[in-house]
Order: sequence, then C-alpha cells, then structure tokens
Amino acid sequence: MKDFFNGIRDLFVDVLFAPFDALRAMELENWFSANIMSWFFMTIGFVAFVYWMLQLKKYNDNGEEDKSISSHSYL
Repeated sequence: MKDFFNGIRDLFVDVLFAPFDALRAMELENWFSANIMSWFFMTIGFVAFVYWMLQLKKYNDNGEEDKSISSHSYL
C-alpha cells in the first residue's frame, strides 16, 4: 500500500507539477512569464464578470423585474 501512495506522489511531483516548477524557476528571469497562470485566471474572471454585468443590464433594460415597494411580502 505504501508503494501505491508513493506512486501517486511521484506522479504529481515529477510529472503533473513539472510545468509549475519550470514557471517557478523562471521567476528571476521574467516575472510576467512566471505568473502567466495567474494572468490567465484573472483574464477568465474579468471576462466572466463583464459577461455577467452585460446580462444584468440586459434584464434591467427589459423592465421585467417588479421594483415596486410592495413587490416582496417582507417589505
């Protein structure tokens, strides 16, 4: 059983995380390139945020929501 877990460790450390180790080693040479994954995820988040805001604006412009004071029973 110990060999099984060591095999999983070797897979992740030696194979799957190797690109991230290369990015970490690149940090002293080029900061922007070393943080490419962070820039990638920030770009995805920004695009999703803009899409979400545009969808909210579209529904707000349609006037589908009841915004009267008595629209909710707890008001």
